[in-house]
Amino acid sequence: MTTLQPGSDAVPPPGCPAHAGHREGPAGPALRTAESLYGPEFAADPAAVYARLRRYGSIAPVEIAPGVHASLVTGYETALEVLRSPERFSKDPRRWRGLADGTVPADSPVVPMMMYRPNALWTDGDEHARLRGAITDSLSRVDPNALRGYVEHGADTLIDRFGPKGRADLLGEYGAILPLLVFNQLFGCPPETGDKLVEGMSGIFDANADSEKANAVLAEGVAELVALKRERPGADVTSWLMAHPARLTDEEMMHQLVVLMGAGTEPQQNLICNGLRLLLSDDRFGGDLAGGSLPVEDALDEVLWTDPPMANYAVHYPLHDLELDGTLLREGEPILVSLAAANTDPALAGDRRGGNRAHLAWSAGAHTCPAKSPARLIAAVAVEKLLDRLPDTELAVGVGRLEWRQGPFHRALVALPVRFPPITVPVATDEPSGASTWNTNPAPSSSTSPAQTSTEREPAYGNGGRQRWWNSLARWWRGQ
Repeated sequence: MTTLQPGSDAVPPPGCPAHAGHREGPAGPALRTAESLYGPEFAADPAAVYARLRRYGSIAPVEIAPGVHASLVTGYETALEVLRSPERFSKDPRRWRGLADGTVPADSPVVPMMMYRPNALWTDGDEHARLRGAITDSLSRVDPNALRGYVEHGADTLIDRFGPKGRADLLGEYGAILPLLVFNQLFGCPPETGDKLVEGMSGIFDANADSEKANAVLAEGVAELVALKRERPGADVTSWLMAHPARLTDEEMMHQLVVLMGAGTEPQQNLICNGLRLLLSDDRFGGDLAGGSLPVEDALDEVLWTDPPMANYAVHYPLHDLELDGTLLREGEPILVSLAAANTDPALAGDRRGGNRAHLAWSAGAHTCPAKSPARLIAAVAVEKLLDRLPDTELAVGVGRLEWRQGPFHRALVALPVRFPPITVPVATDEPSGASTWNTNPAPSSSTSPAQTSTEREPAYGNGGRQRWWNSLARWWRGQ
């Protein structure tokens, strides 16, 4: 890596074949040939796009929204170098030159996912350490046994609703809803506020939604939650954040909640559904399933390697013009790390199944996901519970007919239609079997790995379908 100064002889000449990834500015040749990461072609076959991008080397020019350009890191070792080098790369989006000078319009669909918020994701140094410390300390107070109980209770509730039908969209009716139910329990969020949180959070992930409106709805929902917990704190993550010695302001509280919900809902949904898709479609797992052994952990490991829930993210900005792996990176221009492409880098060798967790699905370095243990627990329990109660579940369409949502950041199905023998739902009791209370003291075992446990295509559920399901569940919840 070489730091470049303006006018330095180290800057390669225009069109130099040895610097194929060199970016010369908005009119430069690299930008004219940038691959799109937001259209239907990328959604349908991202591996083919990554293969073409690797012709540039470990860093390539991409377009992540109309007129919004970035560099994408596709090499595993280069990704680690970016993620572990805060002295050269900043996370602070206020350095994003294109957004600051108006080149990138404020209403671009990628802005809500990349804009500055005073949270642990978009800060550096001491400020990042203060905000991240509040998050990690508060999450450490979550009892994993209680968390498992919340997931099981939510899963049973959802399965009871669609189980008697013999068919379901496991994304719209299960994977998209379960993390929201768990989030509301974890963070002490009432269903009325949850309506706004799900609408806003779903919208900022959806490349086809009104991102500005979604961002405003999300802000309204988190403001309501913060005001509620200031007035009536409880044994929940929101209240623990407020009571932390970091002394978070209301604005900081709101933005920590946004990043936590963002990490705990959409990516969680994708991990659950991508795991179920693999288990239900890959012959390598079929014998284990038929034999009564659920290789959930193996499936999750493989998904985190090959189809991580957040495929391209971990946005950074060079602190200075610099050269990395033969590519000129300009100060203030965004660099995204392709967690999916880095994980499938041909330079890596060996079997990625069976407990190998050196993948980058949780990122790396100072900004490694602080909730990876509870996130994995939630996904594992969600998959185990579904396959335990509906063991004869099968895809309702061929795996090749499943559609993927468009967008540069996530690896997300449009729907996951399945069929199964209908089940009889037992009569509800006064006390849900999965109910449990939080341990309000720090739990040393919070990072313990979860225990191993044992027609025609339905219409795809869009955001409208998800919202209708959420409203229905909210009415059920209020009536408990």
